[in-house]
Amino acid sequence: WLVVFLLLPKPMWVYVFGHELTHALWTWLFLGRVKRFKASATGGQVVVTKTNFLIALAPYFFPLYAVLVILVFVLGHLIWNWTDFFVWFHLLVGAAYAFHVTLTAHILKTQQSDITSQGYLFSAVVIFLGNVLVLLIGIPLLTARVDLMTMLGWWLENTGGVIHRLGRIV
Repeated sequence: WLVVFLLLPKPMWVYVFGHELTHALWTWLFLGRVKRFKASATGGQVVVTKTNFLIALAPYFFPLYAVLVILVFVLGHLIWNWTDFFVWFHLLVGAAYAFHVTLTAHILKTQQSDITSQGYLFSAVVIFLGNVLVLLIGIPLLTARVDLMTMLGWWLENTGGVIHRLGRIV
């Protein structure tokens, strides 16, 4: 994906469509309605009946295309037992996540109304923590090496240790 990202024209229409669709999906998740949806390579807009900081910032931490790859694979695995296709699944999830990370970083170089409406510092914290949470949940589920509760326990324990050390310094 990095070769495509660095050397070829960026698929901005695909990114913008996913970005706006993520706003719409999170609006529906919070029981709002979508009144208008527009996406093009130069930008997009979704008019919704309900908004909050999660709806506004979701496209920056929710990797829609990676989630779609996972849903398609889970459905295919349940119906057709796609055990032989795990290598392709991991390749596609990795490519979709790399698409999310690289194009989100690229788009954040320009002024985004989602970010300015929520404030730069608050947005940065939510985006960072949202991406960390996606990785904390996603990696154990994808690798099946450590269960989710163990991973979250390690995270909580280490976060508590950092906070404790910072408290001693202050």
